[in-house]
Parts: sequence; C-alpha cells; structure tokens
Amino acid sequence: MKRTLTYHIDSHSAGKNITAFLKEQGYSRHIFTHLKRTENGILKNGKWAYTSERLQEGDALTVHIVEESSSSQIVPVNMELVIVYEDEDILILDKAADMPIHPSINNYENTLANGLAYYFSSKGVAFTYRCINRLDRDTTGLLIIAKNMLSAAVLSDMVKSRNIHREYLAVAQGETPESGIIDAPIARKENSAIERIVDFDCGERAVTYYRRLAYKNGYSLVSLKLETGRTHQIRVHMKYLGYPLPGDFLYNPRYSKIKRQALHSHRLEFDHPITKDKMVFTSPLPGDMQFEEWE
Repeated sequence: MKRTLTYHIDSHSAGKNITAFLKEQGYSRHIFTHLKRTENGILKNGKWAYTSERLQEGDALTVHIVEESSSSQIVPVNMELVIVYEDEDILILDKAADMPIHPSINNYENTLANGLAYYFSSKGVAFTYRCINRLDRDTTGLLIIAKNMLSAAVLSDMVKSRNIHREYLAVAQGETPESGIIDAPIARKENSAIERIVDFDCGERAVTYYRRLAYKNGYSLVSLKLETGRTHQIRVHMKYLGYPLPGDFLYNPRYSKIKRQALHSHRLEFDHPITKDKMVFTSPLPGDMQFEEWE
C-alpha cells in the first residue's frame, strides 16, 4: 500500500519544524521511524529534508508512506464483502452475521481479515489489516478499516478521545423504558473466558445510553450509544436492565425469533482522518431483525 500526501504550508504553520507539523497531523513515533527508513519518505519542495528543518509559508511538504508487506498469517479467502465506501485512507464495510473480525483458534479462514486479505491481494496491493471499531462475531453492521498507518494512527486516537460516534440498533425482549442511561461496571465472569457480568466491586466503568424507537409483539427496537467500549457492553447492560437481546447464546439463548444476538452497528459519524471532512454512514436494519414481522 502506498500513500503520498502533500501539505502546503500556510502562515499558521510557518516557523514550525517538520516534526512538530507532522505530529499535528497525527503522525506517530512509529510512522516517523518508518519514514526515516523510506527512500524520499519526507521531501520539502521536492528535496529530501531533515525533520528538524523549519517550514516557511509557501513550502510544499511531501510524505511518501510505503508499506510493502501484508499482514502475516492471514490466509486470503474469497468471500462476499459489502463495501459501503472506500478511498485511499479508509474502507467502510457492512459486516454480515457469523463473521469474526480476527483469526483465532478454529477461525483461521472465515474472518473479515481473510476476506480483506483476498480483496487486496487480488488487486496486487500489500495490505496490513487494521480494524478500528470491533464487532462481535454475530453483530452485524458498519466497521472502519484503516488502509495505511497514518489513517490508523489518527483513527485510533479518535477512538481514545471518543470522536468516533457510533449508534447501534438492538431488538430487546419486553417493552423497555422510553430512554435512559445504564451506568454499571462490567467484569469478566469468574471461570469464564468470554462471558461478562455487571460487577460493582471489580468491574470497569461502563455507560450506555438507550432510547426506545418502537414496540410490537413483545419486543422493543432500541437505539444505543456507548460512552465506554467494554466487551459485550450492550448485551450485558440490556440483560442487566431486564430486557435481554433474543438469540444471544451467552446472555439470552432464545432462538425462536432470531438465531443470533439481535444487535446491529447502524450508524457511524466521524471526521475523515486525513481530509477532516465530516463522514456519516448508515446501514439499514437487517432482515432477521425486522421484529414487526415476528409473531
């Protein structure tokens, strides 16, 4: 994967050295190390430059990010991917159910990483797999993939600063309150590798905002937004509230209406990591979550 960026220095940035300027753009120490090892990694007005050099108004600073190797141990596998958006820096996917994000034990060739490895290898492009927001295997919906190390660094910082806004849709059992906040810490359940519980003594802070959108046939359609991002947070919080998600093999294994947890990553809103343009993506409710048709 190759990415070339050119910055035109204005009066606001004049006088800063190259390191300071690029740090403001989101360049990490790892990227600086990579650029120093890249031929013509950083050019000022078309000439190789030290990162300590000062910038002047009107300078053109060009950065070449070159990644020639792909993620190791990810087997390319041809599979159907729903790509919502793609440019030089990011890729937005609408993930299907029954698709893990990363390879793991017993999941070596059926993951999103395998599908993307094939997608880029078929184009003859080296690709390092960098998934920014993670979804459980059976949670459907929108995901952000960073296509280069700079977009990955910026987006990771945005996750930490909570500047990537996500909205989920869930079908919950019962008629939930109209809206509310669940502020209940989450911890790993004793003697379980994957299950989580609300634990006010040992849990980490977890906050979920919810709003009921509709109710029919004993089920509620709920919009949820996370202040924190704990493992299984929505699934655990909705069970704690008394309105678990149907089809959840861990927290509510009732499969008469749906065969997986009724949870969907519906909306993403964030500023583009490079252009800073406002990006908004939505994904409609999947067919198996059309609870109005449940009887």
